[in-house]
Amino acid sequence: MNTFFKSRLLLMLSILAPVMLALQFAEVGAKAQPARPPRSGPALETQKKERMNAWTVGLAGGLLEGAPIRLAAEIARVVDDGPNMLVLPIVTRGATENMNALLHLRGVDMAIINSDALEEYKLQAPEVQHRVVSLLNLFPSELHIFVRPEIASLQDLAGKKVNFNTLGTAAAYSGPLIFSRLGVDVEKTFIPHQVALEQMRKGEMAAVVFITSKPVDAFLRGRWEPGFKFLPVAYESKFEDYYLPAVLEPSEYPNLIKQGERVSTIAVPTVLVAFNWPIQSNRYQRVARFVDYLFSRIDRLQATGFDPKWKSINLAATVPGLARAPAAQAWLDRQARGKQASQ
Repeated sequence: MNTFFKSRLLLMLSILAPVMLALQFAEVGAKAQPARPPRSGPALETQKKERMNAWTVGLAGGLLEGAPIRLAAEIARVVDDGPNMLVLPIVTRGATENMNALLHLRGVDMAIINSDALEEYKLQAPEVQHRVVSLLNLFPSELHIFVRPEIASLQDLAGKKVNFNTLGTAAAYSGPLIFSRLGVDVEKTFIPHQVALEQMRKGEMAAVVFITSKPVDAFLRGRWEPGFKFLPVAYESKFEDYYLPAVLEPSEYPNLIKQGERVSTIAVPTVLVAFNWPIQSNRYQRVARFVDYLFSRIDRLQATGFDPKWKSINLAATVPGLARAPAAQAWLDRQARGKQASQ
């Protein structure tokens, strides 16, 4: 190789060497540096909010110590499907106040109510039965009228102290309504039942009214002197609009009801209802998806670990005074068609 080419080659190497070295260091540095997360901005934040809210529904449950909020929480567990379905159980002033929440509070799509809550709204909102639709008849809450030994009939309670539990409970709302229909005017008190039961033992209270699913622990486990008992209530036409016939059995209260006897009473249906959103609206689509999830997974609620009342649920049961939600009826119709096709 002549001197000219050698000098040109050396010149090119001297120029390229620093560049190649710099590139090598840059590659090593790039491998050593962790990848930077993408920066969050208004657009990403908006997208996240929309994704979280797209399939979220609010369910008004009731008082923290009551059965409805527990059922609402169990429903939320079963239908949860991440961004595809989210139920927010809401603690409220009580199941009897949930109609207000459903009709007036933003973000409340569904509620657990007592069926006779509709009675109050006939005057406040005459069209209420068009604004609210039933999804599921959850369970009956039986009327228990527990009285002292000297009380022999409902008429004996006239003018006497009768406790209806604290305000916001089913007994505090439905109890006075039922007594009004029975035509028995009593001195109403609204104190905790535990306090009222002690007053009964002392003769200071004539009766307590429970409206809840049987059996009630206070009667099942409590020790009562002879003569304390449940008064029967006959199911008559005056109760046909919102109530159901029921009985209290010796197997449920062996210390208070003799073998071979039954105490007739009535029950207040506890109902899962929804606001009657327009069918083309986004809120209707959310409720419709909720119905699909809940009805399709009802067997999960009937498994061990959930409230035993779920085992008696009938998806097709009607609710006195309310029309079934179109989404619920559509689900039932699809199931009926599927069974016919498989036969």
